[in-house]
Amino acid sequence: MTLSSLSPSALRSVIREQSQVIASTSGIAAGYRQANVVILHKDLADDFEAFCRANHSPLPLLYRSKPGEWGCPPLASQANIREDCPQYCVFEKGVLVNKVASLAPYTTQLQDMVTFYLGCSFSFEQALEKANVPVRNVQQGRNVSMFRTSVPCVRAGPFHCPMVVSMRPIPQDKLDSAAQCTHHIPQAHGGPVHIGHPALLGIKDLSQPDYGDSVECQPEDVPVFWACGVTGAEAVQSTKPALAFTHSPGCMFLTDKEEATVSLQDSDSVESPLTFCISQNPLHYSMASKLAVQRVRAVEELIGEDPGQRGIRALFVQDELLRASLSLSHSSSVLISTGFPTHYMHDPPEETDGPPGAIAMAAMLQTLNKHVVIVSDQRALEMNRKIMQDSVGKGVIKSAVPIISFEGSGLDASLQFLCHDGDPSKPRYDHLVAIERSGRATDGNYYNMRGINIKHLVDPVDDLFTTASTVPGITTTGIGDGGNELGMGKVKEAVKSYMPGGSLIACDVAADFAITAGVSNWGGYGVACALYILNQCAIHRRYVQKGLGLSPTDEQRNLWAASLPSISKEEDMLHILVKYGVRSGKTANLGLEVDGLTFHPTHSDIIQRLRDLTLENVPQE
Repeated sequence: MTLSSLSPSALRSVIREQSQVIASTSGIAAGYRQANVVILHKDLADDFEAFCRANHSPLPLLYRSKPGEWGCPPLASQANIREDCPQYCVFEKGVLVNKVASLAPYTTQLQDMVTFYLGCSFSFEQALEKANVPVRNVQQGRNVSMFRTSVPCVRAGPFHCPMVVSMRPIPQDKLDSAAQCTHHIPQAHGGPVHIGHPALLGIKDLSQPDYGDSVECQPEDVPVFWACGVTGAEAVQSTKPALAFTHSPGCMFLTDKEEATVSLQDSDSVESPLTFCISQNPLHYSMASKLAVQRVRAVEELIGEDPGQRGIRALFVQDELLRASLSLSHSSSVLISTGFPTHYMHDPPEETDGPPGAIAMAAMLQTLNKHVVIVSDQRALEMNRKIMQDSVGKGVIKSAVPIISFEGSGLDASLQFLCHDGDPSKPRYDHLVAIERSGRATDGNYYNMRGINIKHLVDPVDDLFTTASTVPGITTTGIGDGGNELGMGKVKEAVKSYMPGGSLIACDVAADFAITAGVSNWGGYGVACALYILNQCAIHRRYVQKGLGLSPTDEQRNLWAASLPSISKEEDMLHILVKYGVRSGKTANLGLEVDGLTFHPTHSDIIQRLRDLTLENVPQE
């Protein structure tokens, strides 16, 4: 009879014999819940339970024993935690002093100690296999790879430590399946907390795990990381109790409790996750629920309406708004650029399209605790700073965003601007966004839609985007409505083929994501709405937070909602812009009447529909 055919109870009997037949519990007791174990003095028990609650993904609490209790009735019958793990770690003052096959010699000390049973990712390996997701460590007969990260857990009392993660290589075309089936097993750590390059977690070398064995990746595999219960051992080492015990990594306690099965219906639920690649350098995937993805796609369709019938739908690429917004949600520091001097014979030459959308994005990013800076043409710097101050005064944005200029040119100047000390390994910003920003054409000039060269009015912000494409960790987004805007070089062939004068005016500078909108401001509003939708999505927010921390408060949610675009904010922005002599640039294209203060019904309708779409059916936790 093979080990894989034995029940958990029978396997525990084998383990008690201390024959070392079972070196790791990976790949056995399929379909049953396995548990990480942490044993602490009773005086530390309440703080450690609070630590588990605050860090549920790495430390999903299955059972807390009474002091001196060897069994765990809700999880297993006739259990004896002193002898039921293949191997234990013994810690004294946070230092690993021994590994033993039995804790029976410590029975006296254990009388005053509490055992915590914590969920384990081994429990979901059968679910992965049933979903036709290969489990490489099982295939290779190895323990799973586990790594100490640079991600700090939420502190509770004396307990603090970096999170530990397990890594399983998953084929790229199986990422959704892996995320979906594990998401529905929260007591086994739930879905992944990171998909992509290990350095984003502070992991230097996948071939050198801190715990477990090295697992080989196949060419089509992507590294996928789940929170890991060995975090409990890290907490013991950081807190330094006089005496503590844990299971040895990979040597779990086998429960009699069957793991919940994941049905096809569960995976098809609107609350199941979908994965999206948001960066190739470094490789990085994000995640959101099917419902959130559907809602962002609806926003993308709405902002792509073309009331002026200019043919901009030919430039549309699905999910550019989604991927850009997912990337922005992961960002910490964002640089926004706007300014299209289409009225080249006037002073100022700017148009009203661009600044409202830029400030709408900045307002939402600011509320989500991102650092935001706006880069402006030097000649318009003081005007834009006054516009920002007036926007704060009107309540369009909570607090002023710094506005700076970039007048250098070339790689060196751009690197100094984008990176600390010009070092590409230390980017100052992790996302650049251009909205209705004039973009450099193939011939090096800048053109408005009428084919007039306005190069003399434009600072070389394009250089920042071309340089950013060479700096790992900086993502770029362009938002436009004609194809001559910075970043729209991603769709330049479509611009040349379908837009009037496209072969001349098409921007040659590509962004990672190109968002096409009927009016560029609508694109900025769409980004703000998409960020709101994503941060209301529990799956996405958990993923961004690496499975740590608590849900947002009602106060936070209300602040997010208050930062959404609105008709009144657009009206306030229009009055502010007109105050400084900024003229409309899009109304004629929409075929509508224009005077300096007219607020057009098309804009009003789009904004209201965006708000209605964004705020409907907001998930409640």
